[in-house]
Amino acid sequence: MRLPKSVKMVEVGPRDGLQNEPQTVPAAAKIRLIEDLADAGLTSIEAGAFVSPKWVPQMADSAAVLAGLTARTGVRYSVLVPNLQGFDAAMKAGAREVAIFGAASETFSRKNINCSIAESLDRFAPVAASAKQAGVPVRGYISCVLGCPYEGAVAPQAVADVAARLAALGCYEVSLGDTIGVGTPAAAAAMIDTVAAHVPRERLAVHFHDTYGQALANILACLEKGVAVVDSSVAGLGGCPYAKGASGNVASEDVRYMLGGLDIATGVDLDKLADSGWRICEYLGRLPASKVSLALKARKGAG
Repeated sequence: MRLPKSVKMVEVGPRDGLQNEPQTVPAAAKIRLIEDLADAGLTSIEAGAFVSPKWVPQMADSAAVLAGLTARTGVRYSVLVPNLQGFDAAMKAGAREVAIFGAASETFSRKNINCSIAESLDRFAPVAASAKQAGVPVRGYISCVLGCPYEGAVAPQAVADVAARLAALGCYEVSLGDTIGVGTPAAAAAMIDTVAAHVPRERLAVHFHDTYGQALANILACLEKGVAVVDSSVAGLGGCPYAKGASGNVASEDVRYMLGGLDIATGVDLDKLADSGWRICEYLGRLPASKVSLALKARKGAG
């Protein structure tokens, strides 16, 4: 299959990236990051999560973040919601897109959201119904599509079953996440083929972590299978508190550089994207986990 002519990059750094930071990142810093990312040309950005502050304290100020963002034509700010309570809170805060999240592994589902896969889907049904009534788009996430820290390998059909249920609930897009970063290109491609038998490829997205350095190769394999939506995190921020040893999300800068080299349009300015990554990393007191960002900085320094 031919590579897509264009790819939508979904930026997850402000939510998935920052939610595991040990230090408190104030709303003002999050707002600056999101505005920087929008300035770079990203049109789909995860801005926060309406989850229990007890479990994810970094997202406790998501309402303030949404309130501080500048509305932009063509830019969508989504927020994660685990249940109807979270959805209601998101609506009160002015959210215009929400995301729900499940898993392809029973054990991970119980560890991550304290319920079985079936129970999680039951929780999402009223969220999806309420969102439809309110005219709010819903995106779905599936964790552990290529491996689970507790169960090991995950069968592609298990992923397809959950993806089909999320699509049936009304998710306009289903993001398939290699939460612990153990996938390889062949496994990723086979998984996409299995899922695509149940959910159209144009409604699929991929979300890779780079634990074993396979994220870009896996993304390319999925692009070759007809997927044209890729999640990534600026500067490679993020991880998973329920997946020991999992490294951060694939860096948005590295994804953008690869796509540019393949003549695939994204609408994202690489230099501005890299600058936004450097700014948030300077705030956090560390270097970006992006080889592209480091190389661009070194080149500018040498110049």
